[in-house]
Amino acid sequence: MAGTRRQAAIGFIFITLLLDVIGLGIIYPVIPTLIEELIGGGLSKASLYGGIMMFSYALMQFIFAPVLGGLSDRYGRRPILLVSLLGFAAGYVIMATSATFTWLVIGRVVTGLFGASIATGAAYIADISPPEKRAQNFGLIGVAFGLGFIIGPALGGVLGEYGSRVPFYVSAGLTLLNWVYGLTILPESLAKENRRKFDFRRANPLGTVLILRRYPQIAPLVGALALVYIAGFAVQGVWSFHGMYKFEWDEMMVGLSLGVVGIFTASVQGGLIRVVIPKFGQLRALKMGLTFMAFGLLLFAFAPSGTAMIAFSAVYALGGIAGPSFQGLLTNEIPNNEQGEFQSALTSLRSLTSIIGLPLMTSVFSYFTSDVTNAIFPGAPFLLAAIILCAALAVVLRFARRTEGAK
Repeated sequence: MAGTRRQAAIGFIFITLLLDVIGLGIIYPVIPTLIEELIGGGLSKASLYGGIMMFSYALMQFIFAPVLGGLSDRYGRRPILLVSLLGFAAGYVIMATSATFTWLVIGRVVTGLFGASIATGAAYIADISPPEKRAQNFGLIGVAFGLGFIIGPALGGVLGEYGSRVPFYVSAGLTLLNWVYGLTILPESLAKENRRKFDFRRANPLGTVLILRRYPQIAPLVGALALVYIAGFAVQGVWSFHGMYKFEWDEMMVGLSLGVVGIFTASVQGGLIRVVIPKFGQLRALKMGLTFMAFGLLLFAFAPSGTAMIAFSAVYALGGIAGPSFQGLLTNEIPNNEQGEFQSALTSLRSLTSIIGLPLMTSVFSYFTSDVTNAIFPGAPFLLAAIILCAALAVVLRFARRTEGAK
């Protein structure tokens, strides 16, 4: 793909991912309130149900992401993106109209089943990026997440003032807009000569994760990435509940706080990584990112006020250097006609770790904010996540020593 067309295609996929993340982020500020309404309980109990809701999404992604990834390697990225967006829209409508918590979970199951847009988008970027540019271009995914979580949660906080279901309807509308955009503008990225036949044996979730064993040279990085995924669920799963419980935030404040986190994340992903990665290299940048991430989580655990919590997110956001470095180091070892399968394997790995991480983090939060404990500590999930990140950093440091020693 020529340089100008390549840059245009990167812009297309960036907008696609941005609209998708806005749709996801817009519902975060109201999820605790909606769960409380449906179950008739407080935040401590609602966090457990929130873990179930997130678990259902992750389980569906784990099962179906390899299928959709394999199909994208066979039929191209564009049709899979379009189908997944329609599924997302349907899931949001189900959640918006849910009369019980069960229906809320069903809606989340539907969005999880079709949750291949991020993995397929990553494969799209891998298709059109030369090896030396992949880490920087993968940073656009982080920018999309950052900007999406500036606009989405802030908008969700505002819309939440009009009802806990309104953001779900708006998310459905944004997702359909995204679908129209992809249908009319987004070009296909996977050349026909780089496509492969679909094989159900390679599309089962456990089999897809085991595909990662084909590349033993990157096994330590995959293990470290799994630990990073688990640690990350502390922020994803607990932030809203933690803010409402400890700092008495309302939906508006939750949305604004997540918007600030998004600003910091976008600043790192959109600007800093393009300086740090070329200057220090992917491996050193990875070590730096994990260090910042672990320290940021530690600060979250003991934040004395909501203002401090938001300020500390600047440190945590610096950990965003790690994500593109991981992607760059990993994908450079993968053949072009297996990028979709590989990205789906990483999505399945993330989903598999969420089966552990989400219930773990929400359960820890629920326990340390419940009546059964003598030590009220709502920051406990963040402390646990910091410890897990230190373990991931230790794995990367050992990998770096071996890599540097082999040169």
